[in-house]
Amino acid sequence: MGLLSKKDSKLILDPLADNNPITIQVLGICSALAITAQLKPSIVMAISVLFVMGVGNIVISLMRNIIPSKIRIIVQLVVVATLVIIVDQVLKAFAYELSKELSVFIGLIITNCIIMGRFEAFALGNGVWRSFLDGIGNAAGYGVILIIVGFFRELLGSGTLFGFKVLGDPVAKTGLYAIGYENNGFMVLPPMALIVVGIIIWVQRSKNKDLIEEN
Repeated sequence: MGLLSKKDSKLILDPLADNNPITIQVLGICSALAITAQLKPSIVMAISVLFVMGVGNIVISLMRNIIPSKIRIIVQLVVVATLVIIVDQVLKAFAYELSKELSVFIGLIITNCIIMGRFEAFALGNGVWRSFLDGIGNAAGYGVILIIVGFFRELLGSGTLFGFKVLGDPVAKTGLYAIGYENNGFMVLPPMALIVVGIIIWVQRSKNKDLIEEN
């Protein structure tokens, strides 16, 4: 018998595809629009949300029997705000330039409806282990979309990945630029993030017709 039961595995795998928080539930779109012009911030945001959701779900699950119903939202906000402050301080200490690039968007993790939704819908009613898996699964589903969008926006918009020129030098006209390729400047604009997400949704739903019927 493996470490994860079939039910537990579903908590991680479902948000990666058939119940993805961005493409299916259409949550957390703001950060997908705001910070995915480059791949590195997309990955850092994904890791940050992974930490906040994983640890946050554990904390809420541990406290679920002692949180008064009337103030549960306030408690959830305090938990997520504390975790976001930790993430922000770690970034400032070890990746200051990147923390400046992400700017207010790290702080806006506090208002991410995916996180508050999982606290309310799952962690408050389940044990620590399953709550942790649910947090990791939903954060991973969110992060995968951010990374895919960031990959294509940086590659097609700037011809780079992680800041390194991978398609050649546009000034020296090497690589693809030697045969007339030009960077698509529209890709670095926020609306293109929504279009890329829309394409991902189309591909996902064309492969799984059940998603169309359910939604």
